[in-house]
Amino acid sequence: MICKGATALRPLADGFCFGEGPRWFEGLLWFSDMLGEAVHTVTLQGATTTLPVPGHAPSGLGFRPDGSLLIVSTERRQVLCYDGDVMTTVADLSATAPADLGDMVIDDVGRAYVGSQAFEGGVIVRVDPDGSSAVVAEDLAFPNGMVITPVGDTLIVAESIGRRLTAFTRTPDGALTDRRVFADGLDGPPDGICLDAEGGVWVAMTLAHRFERVTEGGEVTDRIDIGDRAAIACTLGGPERRTLFLVSAADAYPKRLVGTKLSRVDTTPVEIPGAGLP
Repeated sequence: MICKGATALRPLADGFCFGEGPRWFEGLLWFSDMLGEAVHTVTLQGATTTLPVPGHAPSGLGFRPDGSLLIVSTERRQVLCYDGDVMTTVADLSATAPADLGDMVIDDVGRAYVGSQAFEGGVIVRVDPDGSSAVVAEDLAFPNGMVITPVGDTLIVAESIGRRLTAFTRTPDGALTDRRVFADGLDGPPDGICLDAEGGVWVAMTLAHRFERVTEGGEVTDRIDIGDRAAIACTLGGPERRTLFLVSAADAYPKRLVGTKLSRVDTTPVEIPGAGLP
């Protein structure tokens, strides 16, 4: 097992309230500031930009094939779209989702899978490119980070309260079937996740104060400890997708951090590149 301490991390960005949903797209790291009502971008050199999202608490992010950005509005239970100029609402899930929304992953035809984070009875809602939606997975224990494998036939979701990663087979029409455990008994609870080219899943183990690479069956092959900080989310990007971006916060519970600017993004190189979506 390879273990890295916080000293191995390179600070990339800080000064925001509660980072979520990191995504690598077109040479930039994109991430939400859920309590700051904004989406930020940052280059590998640390230059940042800000997209205000007033009146919303953004979380999950993703890009459609046309390059437009989808943004999950947690408390309003909506999915927003930013086309580079205008922000619109593409789906209102308030009548479908049993709890606030969280993370999201978008497939190669633009279908968005959005988690509704109920402690019991959580669901995944699929939002199709035309804005229609359907519940495609039920009875999840706080669904959180999600990934889709490179060939697109499997979706993996972190169940935070369940402390497990759960896999589904994706059918060509976007349905989720054949539910099964990918890894159980995690140090967790798991939050944001990302996938690498050898099938390992990097997981933000929130209250365990570390990020871990977990393989199917639950073996931990790598661990990155981050001291007393809460591990929130991660993604693989940069040149050849060999940079692991780590989002952490001073506390795992966002409402305790209102008015603070203690969240940050660190990076570290990895040997196995990222794969799949996002």
